[in-house]
Amino acid sequence: MTQTWFITGSSRGFGAALTRAALEAGDQVIATARKPADLAELVDTYGERVLPVALDVTDRAAADAAVAQGDERFGRIDVVVNNAGYANIGPIETTSEDDFRRQFDTNFWGVYNVTQAVLPVLKAQGAGTIVQFSSIGGRVGGTPGLGSYQAAKFAVDGFTRVLATETAPLGIRTLVVEPSGFDTDWAGASMGFHDVPADYAPTVGAFVEGLSRTVLAAGDPARAGEILVNVVKRRNVPTHLPIGVNATEMAQDYSRKQMAETEAWANVSRSADFAEPYPQAYPED
Repeated sequence: MTQTWFITGSSRGFGAALTRAALEAGDQVIATARKPADLAELVDTYGERVLPVALDVTDRAAADAAVAQGDERFGRIDVVVNNAGYANIGPIETTSEDDFRRQFDTNFWGVYNVTQAVLPVLKAQGAGTIVQFSSIGGRVGGTPGLGSYQAAKFAVDGFTRVLATETAPLGIRTLVVEPSGFDTDWAGASMGFHDVPADYAPTVGAFVEGLSRTVLAAGDPARAGEILVNVVKRRNVPTHLPIGVNATEMAQDYSRKQMAETEAWANVSRSADFAEPYPQAYPED
């Protein structure tokens, strides 16, 4: 069955790759971007199966209008992909509040705006899939210099877990995508770099130097796009999908460490309840 996709940030990176993959699969796409002119090549190639729409995800009224425009054109929306996002790098201590908030506005509130705008359409259909782009950092965290970005991705994950519980009886599915490094411009033109004080040279500074020395492009966005189209078309989708070698291995390692730590502290943790034996021996320090 032909599906209609609504994809944010369709003009480049993952958004562009996923848009092409959906269109190559024979589907229709409401392709959104801040500058719809950047989508002209898609229109030339795929014709009326792609609808370019202007959208700044931080603008709730614009999100409502984009959803309404897409629904009117195609008559339904089957898959919503919240892909738009960016990161600037700087220590939490010295990154300005304005910059921290602006990143959060796109990376979290943009997801909120589009999700809330599209829910009435999906509810009326009794079906739909919402795909939220997080990152493997949104699961394991701890990357120096990415305080706002990773905090927003953790927020997207928590938001989506609640959303999944609330909307499952309505026929709506959710999928959180957690990529590692891919051949996009995530660390290129869309990323800003703030000054790094000497105190943070071993952490944030080292990360920035690593970005400039290494190619983060292990992952192929075209392959990832095809994988995601195939996953969404399945009867059952995973709640979370790490994508890329580093993402997979980091997720596995993080889960093992979490389980080991939880088990080591289990008796102490349980002893806080009235009915449990107390006190308990603490793990070796």
